Amino acid sequence: MGNGDVSTDVSPQDSGHNQPVQTPLDLPLDFEAFYLGHQEFFHDFAEIHLGHRRTAEQVVHQVFLEILTGWEELLQQGDLEQQTLAVLHRGVTRRLEADGRPPAFTINGPIAHNLQAVRSQLELNSSAGGLYEAILELPTRQFTVIVLRHLLGYPTKRIARYMGLDPRTVDYHGRKGKERLRIRLNLPAQSGKPKKEAGQ
Repeated sequence: MGNGDVSTDVSPQDSGHNQPVQTPLDLPLDFEAFYLGHQEFFHDFAEIHLGHRRTAEQVVHQVFLEILTGWEELLQQGDLEQQTLAVLHRGVTRRLEADGRPPAFTINGPIAHNLQAVRSQLELNSSAGGLYEAILELPTRQFTVIVLRHLLGYPTKRIARYMGLDPRTVDYHGRKGKERLRIRLNLPAQSGKPKKEAGQ
């Protein structure tokens, strides 16, 4: 509990007149652990798409409620990381569709700067030339790795933990994503460069 959670100077009768006291939810311990381990990542992922922390918090709150509602079923299905990532992705997509707008990373300054770095890695010398749209068209795992690695700057091991994948699998999806972007953007294949990813 943080210092701001309980006030010892104010009587319950003096604050919140006529407001019912809400009993905390009795959450499963494994769900609480999942929440504590993933909430930062969920918020970062949502914010990079939605553009505002407040909007991201609202969406992530709904996403965690959805996960909580189906928690036991999710545990039985296995592949918890992928299942919950899919719930997050759907929640963000629903909000963008409801707002009738593209993901914020196509318009926000800091994200545009990171996309510039991706562009230079892909050896694009002129305008973005459809890079934003091409990233959006990637398959889910490739999209997630490209966004987390190149836009949020997450290291491979952290991405692997959040996605529930082996680091080598994360590198594989990263390579495939970049290869797909290169093909989609009609860029020449790299020659004479080692295929091995750094940081394994």
